[in-house]
Amino acid sequence: MIYAAIWRALPGPLAVRVLLAVVLVLAVVAFCFLWLFPRIAPLMPFNDNTVDPSAAVVHDARPAPTVAAVGTAAVYPLGVRL
Repeated sequence: MIYAAIWRALPGPLAVRVLLAVVLVLAVVAFCFLWLFPRIAPLMPFNDNTVDPSAAVVHDARPAPTVAAVGTAAVYPLGVRL
């Protein structure tokens, strides 16, 4: 309903209305990306970190275990059969 009111408020023939509507949409998108979103970004919960960097785990440099096929079953280095 609001879009119909905006469409009726635009002056000119159909081609001019379409052009003005596109310009209005681009202006709203530019406003959001250049002003609105940067202003509200610090307030969004997406920037909250849940990982404590001091509790980082150091991985050793051992290679991952390899799987060797034996018949129809795979044998892992520890002797576990699938």
